[in-house]
Amino acid sequence: MQRLVFRFYAELNDFLSPEQKQAEFAHWLKEPASIKDAIEALGVPHPEVDLILVNGVSVGFDYLTQHCDRIAVYPLSKALEVGFTSLVRPAPLPQIKFVLDVHLGKLATYLRLLGFNALYRRDYDDAELAQISSQQQRILLTQDRGLLKRSVVTHGYIVRSHVPEQQAKEVLDRFHLHDAVAPLERCPRCNGQLVAVDKAEISDRIPPLTRLHYNEFSRCQSCSQIYWKGAHYDRIQQLVERVT
Repeated sequence: MQRLVFRFYAELNDFLSPEQKQAEFAHWLKEPASIKDAIEALGVPHPEVDLILVNGVSVGFDYLTQHCDRIAVYPLSKALEVGFTSLVRPAPLPQIKFVLDVHLGKLATYLRLLGFNALYRRDYDDAELAQISSQQQRILLTQDRGLLKRSVVTHGYIVRSHVPEQQAKEVLDRFHLHDAVAPLERCPRCNGQLVAVDKAEISDRIPPLTRLHYNEFSRCQSCSQIYWKGAHYDRIQQLVERVT
């Protein structure tokens, strides 16, 4: 048997039982295990972890536990303050893109309205979501811990709130995206990119009153939906103001 002493910091405590939160606690293993497996057995998905110190030394996910190890586990928000070189932090993504699980459809719409590439389909299963996240280098957003624990997933986040608008704010805060918000750059229906289109080119698709009062239009490159800065734009601006 191995006796390990764990301490989890900041938001990683969201995943622990009440008696484990914000405190050191002992955890017993029948045999040595990778530190990744030991941490996830306690309920913390590995993509939420940014730094692991074992007896004061930074280790990677493949470290094998030893009897009497003292293990400190940090999320990104606190790891940068500690000052150690992290051996578990994945390489930065070339660009911020998301894929969302089936329960986060409204959040996907909000992220698109805010200008972010957010892939979402109701028929994705867990294996597909994990593969898309890995192969397309997308951050996997989910409320399913088991999904985020899949070894193929390197970038992911458990969305805590159950209120879509609060979820959007949560994601912006977690990934420091407030300055990247760009309304009317993504189609909220299909995630396609919006490009400016000449009014004359689409005049037959525009309602008469809209033709009379608006001159600037965008068209989705994927589904061809037409957009203009009407009443919906005011609502988007209000959403941006609330979540940022």
